[in-house]
Amino acid sequence: QVQLVESGGGLVQAGGSLRLSCATSGSIFRINDMGWYRQAPGKQRELVAGITSGGMTNYADSVKGRFTISRDNAKNTVYLQMNSLKPEDTAVYYCAASVLTTFHIQRDYWGQGTQVTVSS
Repeated sequence: QVQLVESGGGLVQAGGSLRLSCATSGSIFRINDMGWYRQAPGKQRELVAGITSGGMTNYADSVKGRFTISRDNAKNTVYLQMNSLKPEDTAVYYCAASVLTTFHIQRDYWGQGTQVTVSS
């Protein structure tokens, strides 16, 4: 099995910063794409940022210039640095990873989510 554990969420004032981390462990042969998603109350889950194993990144238009995704392949960890936070960034943030397991099964795994609340 593969586990993703997020950390770093919390309450912050508008204009502030937070850094989310997501550590992956378990029966991992290789991790391909990784990403961060978020889901606000009453809304669908949306992609915030993604990163390939080679480091190519993509971002939702709403976070471009404010958020930065990165990964440490040696630690199987993905990060999301969030700056200039806005109240509309309030959501539960989930990390996801596309993993090839040691059993040679390719599938997507999700973390349990971490709450980010931005006060105005």
